Amino acid sequence: MYAADPQLTASQVLRTFHHDELYLFLGAAFTALGLVSIAFAFLSRKFDAMLFWLALFSILYGQRLWLQSGLLDLMVPPSIFFDKLRASSNFLVPIPAFFYFAAAGFLGRSGRKIALAITVLFLAIFVGTILFGPKQSFEWINRTIIIVSLIALTIQSLRRKEFDSDFVIVRRGIVVFVAFALCNNITGSLGLGDFRSVEALGFAFFLGTLGYVAAKRSLHRDHQFSEIQKELEIARRIQTSILPRAYPESAHFNVAARYVPMTAVAGDFYDFLLTDPQQAGLLIADVSGHGIPAALIASMVKLAATSQRANAADPATLLSGMNAVLHGNTQEQFVTAAYVYLDAVSATLRYSAAAHPPMLLLHAGEVIEIAENGLMLAAFSFATYETAVHPLAPGDRLLLYTDGLLEAANANGEEFGPDRLSLLLKQSAHRNTQDAADHIVSSLQTWSRAQNDDLTVLICDYASVPAVVI
Repeated sequence: MYAADPQLTASQVLRTFHHDELYLFLGAAFTALGLVSIAFAFLSRKFDAMLFWLALFSILYGQRLWLQSGLLDLMVPPSIFFDKLRASSNFLVPIPAFFYFAAAGFLGRSGRKIALAITVLFLAIFVGTILFGPKQSFEWINRTIIIVSLIALTIQSLRRKEFDSDFVIVRRGIVVFVAFALCNNITGSLGLGDFRSVEALGFAFFLGTLGYVAAKRSLHRDHQFSEIQKELEIARRIQTSILPRAYPESAHFNVAARYVPMTAVAGDFYDFLLTDPQQAGLLIADVSGHGIPAALIASMVKLAATSQRANAADPATLLSGMNAVLHGNTQEQFVTAAYVYLDAVSATLRYSAAAHPPMLLLHAGEVIEIAENGLMLAAFSFATYETAVHPLAPGDRLLLYTDGLLEAANANGEEFGPDRLSLLLKQSAHRNTQDAADHIVSSLQTWSRAQNDDLTVLICDYASVPAVVI
């Protein structure tokens, strides 16, 4: 076991520490910064190669400062391995540096090829040092490559005509670091002294410029995010305003609607096209996709539906007219929709849909699927639709919904599905429409903790006597 030299005094240790304290501090700081940066490089949504190489450069640079400190000589027993490790560390540090400058565009179009060629040279010197120990020739080759590369890097960075203020700041950091590194390598080659501290300070200045730019961009992103949030809130209010208010009091129809967007705005839509005391027209639609694009298309669906109010009593014609209005105007996004016309005079319902999940009819305690589907809206100009006609009986309950209900998955990846929705409709038969709608939505949210789609529910009760709307 290695024991410290008994002749070593506390004053010697203290002097060595004071001599190396800058190296030790910067080495720890560079290493910590590199570790944090490498975590961000991997944890970000898209792998950041430039940040990764900078992080590796910072870690190796910091470790080299520690390896070359005099305090480590006092702590580590003399060994051939330690001498080889200390000498070879010089040849690993430049490798990620060149890949960083290549990723940042400072080495031109051939930057990656240059970085790979430099890597081969430095790895060869590294292996040679591990096998044969420190050699003066290896140091000369290393310093020559570094000096030539730093000069070329300086010239290349100064030749780039960039007007971006962030680039100008980073370029200043690079120029300072390159100048200090050149000073250290040239003086070292000429035997004029050790200027490691100057180079380390230059590297710290370079990282400082990068930190300043990163902080500036972070503040800018925060400001942009705040502005986007404000715009989304305005968009949410606008979209909510195009949805109808509560269905008016009716002697025959009691309607409840629930609209639960996945994000601030959604692609789901519903409307009451006809609210006559004897008739009702209920429309539900689902735009493909999510967020703002889908919400914009949903607004177009509103206009398309409004333009077809004259056809409210004929579901097939209404959907055909909506398709004609939307086709070619939705940027390749499509719309599924379902429309039901309820007539209390004839006690019938007329139903048509465009690639939408079937409407459910709760009649005498049993759930009946009503499906009369044509092609989706906005996708095909030749799409045609048919109307299904069914009788209505007092106490019948209708359920229109979007596919977010059926496709909601639990922790095991199992979808809610049509069977569970039908059972849920039967179980809520004793509830009024408002409570039933709330019960369906809450049951679904219990089933699937993470909402992956917009949810919309329309429930309508038919009565031959006046119904009280809650």
